[in-house]
Amino acid sequence: MSPKDSRDRDDAQKDDEVEASAEAAESEAPEAKEEAPEAKEEAPEAKEEAPEAGEEPVAEAKPKRRRRAAETSTQESTTQRRDPGQTVNVRARARYVRTAPRKARLVMDHIRGKDVEQARAILAYAPRAAAVDVLKLLDSAVANAEHNHELGPDELRVRRAYVDEGPTIKRFRPRALGRATPIHKRTSHMTIELTTEGR
Repeated sequence: MSPKDSRDRDDAQKDDEVEASAEAAESEAPEAKEEAPEAKEEAPEAKEEAPEAGEEPVAEAKPKRRRRAAETSTQESTTQRRDPGQTVNVRARARYVRTAPRKARLVMDHIRGKDVEQARAILAYAPRAAAVDVLKLLDSAVANAEHNHELGPDELRVRRAYVDEGPTIKRFRPRALGRATPIHKRTSHMTIELTTEGR
């Protein structure tokens, strides 16, 4: 048998298989079409049964979307109520600030006992580098007073301002003739306390 005859035979077999599958699909299609109307007829019956039972149709329980705190207007405020004559003290601390305590104390001495606005003006124009860290701490204390007690900067005065010594970071610097000299990088714990007393 030549290769051409075998190819013709294979093509004939493939054509027979395609025709058989097409006939099978046509025979199944009418049955599927007949089943579809039956399914449509059943659907109205199911709809009619629900009202006959006398019960209201129950909606599917959907999970409620959680609302953010900013969206709720009925949520209670976290601020504490205070009497008009009551003295309020607010404190803020900054720990492990990379400034020597001795240098930071020179800045703290300038703002102790001053009003907040006056203390901010002093720190804004102070020539020392520690003034930047002290100003940040003062702003933090004012923000605490506004959030927790609804107090404005014009109602506050610096009651206490002090600096404690933090841990010292020890390093070494190489020097001449193979020596090594120690370097002490000092840190500070700063505290500012504001009050409404005397305002």
